Amino acid sequence: MSIQQVAIIPAKPAQVYAILADAEALSALSGMTGKAGYSAGDEFSAFDGHVTGRQIDLVPDHRVVQAWRFPVWEPGRYTIVHFTLEADSGGTRLVVDQDGEPDEADALGCHQNWHDHLDANWPTFYFAPVARYFGAQATS
Repeated sequence: MSIQQVAIIPAKPAQVYAILADAEALSALSGMTGKAGYSAGDEFSAFDGHVTGRQIDLVPDHRVVQAWRFPVWEPGRYTIVHFTLEADSGGTRLVVDQDGEPDEADALGCHQNWHDHLDANWPTFYFAPVARYFGAQATS
């Protein structure tokens, strides 16, 4: 099962790319910590370590591809996340495609299933904080 979501972010693609490619900056928008990986192959962590992974493909201003995992997943289990950025009259059209999340609930019983959890939280942890950040930047 895959996830696809789209949002318009009120900023230029270069600005949105800079946040998406930097897990430390992205996590800070939600008041959490992260560790950036700036090149393909680099490891990163986001959201106080709740997401870890590796940068797969970084095309400045256009695309970020990452392999993600949550610490409660079985070792070696990853989901692949593609962020595609396109200039839009409202700023940047951000398309998120995610594939490969586990079907089962996590070992702690926190999530009914990972697909629904991930699908529901893209707006909470990505779209809303990033849009707020750039909206605040535009008015300052």
